[in-house]
Amino acid sequence: MGMSSKVVKVCILKLGCIGSSPLLEYVLDERADRGDIEVRVLSVGAKMTEANAEELAKKALAEDYDLYIIPSPNASLPGPTKVRNALGEKGKNVIVISDAPARRITKELEEKGFGYIIVLADSMIGARRGFLDPVEMTIFNTDVIKVLAATGVVRLLQVELDKVINSLKAGEKPSLPKIVVDREVAVTYAEYRNPYAKAKAMAAYDIAVKVSDLTTEGCFKIKERERYIPILAAAHEIMRYAAKLADEAREIEKYGDTLVRTPHSSDGTILFKEKLMEEARGK
Repeated sequence: MGMSSKVVKVCILKLGCIGSSPLLEYVLDERADRGDIEVRVLSVGAKMTEANAEELAKKALAEDYDLYIIPSPNASLPGPTKVRNALGEKGKNVIVISDAPARRITKELEEKGFGYIIVLADSMIGARRGFLDPVEMTIFNTDVIKVLAATGVVRLLQVELDKVINSLKAGEKPSLPKIVVDREVAVTYAEYRNPYAKAKAMAAYDIAVKVSDLTTEGCFKIKERERYIPILAAAHEIMRYAAKLADEAREIEKYGDTLVRTPHSSDGTILFKEKLMEEARGK
């Protein structure tokens, strides 16, 4: 590609968990053979307090990275805000990945020079003790991840983050993404060939978006246990069916042998294939 041999150092700072978080570092290097990037992950686990955020920012600034990516729920909260502002004050390249509540701060993010990818379908979990245990949490996140993968969000993350990495490799100042991911944006990246597959993917995405209406209601608005538990259970059932629908979309493409795959080469180039038995090639 005519790029310099610079190895781009990427730091992913995880506060809490959204569906875009758990496998993000592997989206950048799915076979662990890229020679053009080094990725480090820093995390404070589930808690997003300001004290945890301050500790995370300190660790992130202890080494000089070329790109900082901050996935978190609701990026408008004090914890994620503290982390990105600490990095922004040092002039770092920062990309925020978050869910629907962060949509209200996109103007602020732009004014401060941050990139952002707001994934509307990355809906909040039903986080009440009367309903959520570790098994339920894991299954919900499995369903969310399947929706994000099959509807195009994972490829969007791959493509848009690689654009920034490629600019940094070339010694250029990167143009950071400013994307709110709705159903149409998502499925554009999915590159479905069959219109029914595309329609199912769009439906799955929008269904997943609606889950946060119920979880917000069940977690924050309703106090009676006998009311909020069924609401949260219903929200998780909805996400389960969104995942099934997303899976159906992908299956349709398999039957026509038109399932697009975009693996990384060892130098970071995104390759392309849509026939299972053909060689991946540069697009």
